[in-house]
Amino acid sequence: MLPVGYRFFTDVLSYFNGTTKITPNEVYTMLYRQIQKILSLLDNIRLKKKLFISFIAVAFVPIVIVGMYLTGQFRDHVLEQATEQSYNNVERIKSQLEDVLQRPIDISGILMSDNQLSTLMNTQYASTYEVVEAYQNYQDFKEFIKLYSEIYNIRFYMNNPTLLNNWEFIQLTKDITDTNWYNYSDQSGFIYWGYIPDETKRNQSFVSLVRKVEFPLYRSNGVLVMNINPEALQNIVRQETFDTYIIDSSEIIVAAKDPKLVGTPLSDQHFSVGHHWEVGQYEMDIDGEPSRIIIEEVKPQYSQNGFKIMSIFTIDSIVDGANRISKDGLMIMLISIFISMVLIYMTSSLLSKRILSLVKNIHKLSTGDLTVTSTISGTDEVGLLSKQFNNMVSSIRDLMERVRVTENQRNQLELKQGEIKLKMMASQINPHFLFNALESIRMHAHMKGDKELANIVRMLGKYIRKNLEVGSGLIYLSDEIEVIQYYLVIQQFRFGQERLTFDLHIDETAVDVKLPPLLIQPIVENAVVHGMDQVLEEGKITITVKLEDQMLHVSVSDNGDGMSPERLEEVMQAINQSEEQEGGRIGLRNVHQRLMMIYGTDAGLSIHSERGKGTLVSFSINTGGQLHV
Repeated sequence: MLPVGYRFFTDVLSYFNGTTKITPNEVYTMLYRQIQKILSLLDNIRLKKKLFISFIAVAFVPIVIVGMYLTGQFRDHVLEQATEQSYNNVERIKSQLEDVLQRPIDISGILMSDNQLSTLMNTQYASTYEVVEAYQNYQDFKEFIKLYSEIYNIRFYMNNPTLLNNWEFIQLTKDITDTNWYNYSDQSGFIYWGYIPDETKRNQSFVSLVRKVEFPLYRSNGVLVMNINPEALQNIVRQETFDTYIIDSSEIIVAAKDPKLVGTPLSDQHFSVGHHWEVGQYEMDIDGEPSRIIIEEVKPQYSQNGFKIMSIFTIDSIVDGANRISKDGLMIMLISIFISMVLIYMTSSLLSKRILSLVKNIHKLSTGDLTVTSTISGTDEVGLLSKQFNNMVSSIRDLMERVRVTENQRNQLELKQGEIKLKMMASQINPHFLFNALESIRMHAHMKGDKELANIVRMLGKYIRKNLEVGSGLIYLSDEIEVIQYYLVIQQFRFGQERLTFDLHIDETAVDVKLPPLLIQPIVENAVVHGMDQVLEEGKITITVKLEDQMLHVSVSDNGDGMSPERLEEVMQAINQSEEQEGGRIGLRNVHQRLMMIYGTDAGLSIHSERGKGTLVSFSINTGGQLHV
């Protein structure tokens, strides 16, 4: 038999390999089923074992993951600190090296403008005595060497046949002009740094400044070579924590923590074979140990080339302490986990015993024994569950009695509801009966010659019918105006024409516009009820409707008593309330809320009123917009 889930994983694997036409939804379905199977297996595991599994899933695995993560972070942090320290060391070495190199640069600048040196190098001497005397009178080279410990030797190469070679001034020969360092000095004014042998020091090589010196007055030139004191360079790297090299542009080691390496090519170091080093950070194995290499460049001013500083440290030597701390932490973590498992075993055994006792009582209850009582004590969850169990058993006994009582009450309630329905049906008025009755009254008045009363009854019937036929859909503006006319004629009949008149100014292009029902009629009704209540004669309602660029503008005005600013503020607050306020203008609030809900917040009612000048209520809606009805 195949292990559980084997077929599922082979199907999923085949899906990702493209060897079957199984769809992603089928994969998700299979994954969901497998999760359900795993959960169902957990449901069959005893609580004690489940606690162990939970401990492993919730505590052990996260602790291991967090421990590994923190160990890695600690290791990386230590490594980054070492790298930062190495960078700081390199920067310090760079600063010290620049200080050492700056001294010969400054001296070379002084010598380039030294008139005494220019005269000495370009004078044509008649005898050896004159040359020796001139040499004795020029002591600048010796003074510079005495004053500055960074300078080891100074010599000047010149093509003047009348001069004699000594330790300071040397005639140019073909052997000298063929050297690389001499050729690099061809760029007038720019400095070349090289590891150059000094024929005055038994051909020992030194880091040297090479600079071409021009004598414009004599249209001649010479080459200044200034040796850097090797001790000055060695002092820079001698106390470094990591292996550190100073390398010239030809990749010759000119200073190192290990003095034996000075003067050897960097390529002699096995890790550097075939490698061209640029400024940056590198990681590689050196002598089988992972190491990090940091390269920084130093290019003094006025120089064609410069030097590189290389700092090397092995990663293991840096993270060794971190690894030791990590091992100690892992050991402590394992001991803690073991102690936790023992405590969980003891706790789960105690808990399982109490739960099993409660399960036995529940089993007795399931067989119909309502006299069972749990004896488990305590205020923990199991103890509380035991108390609730006893309360539940007691409640079940009470509930069985209540069910019988409730059943009787329900039967009585159904009888009463039936009676109420019969009374409601009996009290309903048939709309056709109402319309027929109004039509009979109208005909009776008409036959007696009371045409005005007959006309009013006819309009009242149409008004009631129109209002009863109103649904939730859209109606034509003309239908809304028709209902308003019926309403105003009826009210005019009530108040008398000397007290109420009305004018309708309806744009003919707007009559076919569709809008939700009962948007204008409640405004008109409000104008009649509230605007005409204090008017005894010549009351007037004016309704204006215009259509301009798909914007329908509606206004209803009266010449009533109007409202004070305080009352107008109260009305505006009332129609903006989300809940109906007792005594508020419900009709206006209804229209205002519907307008904003259907056409947006800018479409609400606008009310203007002044005491003694009447009230104007208006709104504007976009007939081309989308309605939310």
